[in-house]
Amino acid sequence: MKILIIEDERSLAQSISTYLADEQYLCEFAVNMNEAYEKVDLYEYDCILLDLMLAGGDGLKVLEEIKSQNKQCGVIIISARDSVDDKISGLRLGADDYLAKPFHLSELAARIYSLIRRRNFGNDDVIHFDDVQINLQGKSVTIANHPVPLTRKEYDLLLYFISNKNKVISKNALAEHLSGDMADALDNFNYIYVHIKNLKRKLTEAGCDNYLKTMYGTGYKWEM
Repeated sequence: MKILIIEDERSLAQSISTYLADEQYLCEFAVNMNEAYEKVDLYEYDCILLDLMLAGGDGLKVLEEIKSQNKQCGVIIISARDSVDDKISGLRLGADDYLAKPFHLSELAARIYSLIRRRNFGNDDVIHFDDVQINLQGKSVTIANHPVPLTRKEYDLLLYFISNKNKVISKNALAEHLSGDMADALDNFNYIYVHIKNLKRKLTEAGCDNYLKTMYGTGYKWEM
């Protein structure tokens, strides 16, 4: 899962990123309005953490831009502005949550988890389909009650496919999801092929039906 941290206090942004990396999130940064607009325009995220007091303007303007582009990411406002009016403005503009500074990183991580679970998986902690079971809190996968050992990248790919089931996902989108904006510097997508090949092999060997389809020339689709 990929997070954009829009925060001009670099030490706080790095602390958030370090904590979330241990929770298996991939984090990117924007420290001012221009960088925030650029990231929002170019890339997709599962969740955006948005400070309101940014160099160059008000973070609520970034929220308006996110909503004007019909981005499907969740948005959690993180701000020292703790007035009722600010909270109401942010939530009315489309933010999913509002967390006042200072906050505990464990609470932030819990809110991110809850938001992504609610938006992508119908508020369930455990996802079931046929004999496949994914425990979101434990980050584990079983098929017919037998554990399937996936790497972090393979697990992240599986969740990404399932949360976009029946949609064709391009190789570019997969590369961006796994590597963030570093995907722009890649010469090829060989590492994507390797992760998908290994994921399909492990699922098949565990007895899973072939839900993950290769759409030649376009990408991949989890078909159910």
